[in-house]
Amino acid sequence: MTPRRTGIVLGLLVAFALTACAAPAGLHPNVLIEHTQHSGGSALGADAASQRVVSGGWEGTIQVWRLTDGASLGGWAAHTDTVHGAVFLTPETVLTASYDGTLAVWDLRGKKLAGRAAGSPVTAFDAAADRQTFVTGHADGRLRWWSARDLRLLRESRAHDGVAVIAVALAPDGATTASGDEGRRVALVAPDGSHRWLDRPPTDALTLAFAQNRDALYGGGWFRLFRWDTGTGALQVLPTDHHGQINRIAFTPDGRELATISRQTDSAVLLLDPANGATRGVLGKHDLCGGVVTLSPDGRYVVSTSDDATVRIWDRRSPQRDAPGVVIRRPEAASPADPLRP
Repeated sequence: MTPRRTGIVLGLLVAFALTACAAPAGLHPNVLIEHTQHSGGSALGADAASQRVVSGGWEGTIQVWRLTDGASLGGWAAHTDTVHGAVFLTPETVLTASYDGTLAVWDLRGKKLAGRAAGSPVTAFDAAADRQTFVTGHADGRLRWWSARDLRLLRESRAHDGVAVIAVALAPDGATTASGDEGRRVALVAPDGSHRWLDRPPTDALTLAFAQNRDALYGGGWFRLFRWDTGTGALQVLPTDHHGQINRIAFTPDGRELATISRQTDSAVLLLDPANGATRGVLGKHDLCGGVVTLSPDGRYVVSTSDDATVRIWDRRSPQRDAPGVVIRRPEAASPADPLRP
């Protein structure tokens, strides 16, 4: 192949990579935050009062936003690598976990209140509903459970035998943990550390979430939802309207719908029927590959982030159908009050 043709082919490949996840929007988000400090979005967590959301990014920064209008409530450089977990522990403190192999608790001014090494890069994260404990999955294949109050290690499991963990989920009662690895294995881990394998899915389970009654575990892969019977371990594969990898799923508080976001040739944010994978609502699409989706505890807001680094907020009570909502654009110059901008 001539250098010119090689250049053309490479150019087409780059163009495809940049546009593969792009797609036309569905609903307009009520709030579109474009001035994040993130180079890509990787973590989201809403507070218990459904008033604020914390976001984390590839570069290790943390930012806090108001859900109603996207106002920035603070931000700081928390880690040196991708943030894979970010949740409110209390109204005034945030817990974070990162691929840099550290855990930390912060106040909303960015002051570190506690921190410790996690033993290996954190690749997956979930916190108990009461925020008293949390679980991390790691590049070394281990699962580790922690006390959120003092970041004390409670126990660990080697169920995945050195294969990187890519998804974890705590059951609603906080007892059983589900975990998935890069070898397409999915396990249920009991509090005593024992585990059993569920039926292997056709592709990696990139995300996991328990149904409210714990009788089913859900996961996401290429195009399809996975549903395991937690009693028998049997797998049911459900088709969806996604056109790529389902990267994150989250149940609505009533358990009747799954909010989902996809990547790799898709960036859609959908509401799916857990019974059959059918689309109940199309919220919209990001400009680049989808990253994370979450819901506020009251179920009112759906929040998403992606490789485009924006944070998008949909108000389910007042969806924006005809015109964009509040668009908060990236400022042209650094603000003296913003310590994160160069």
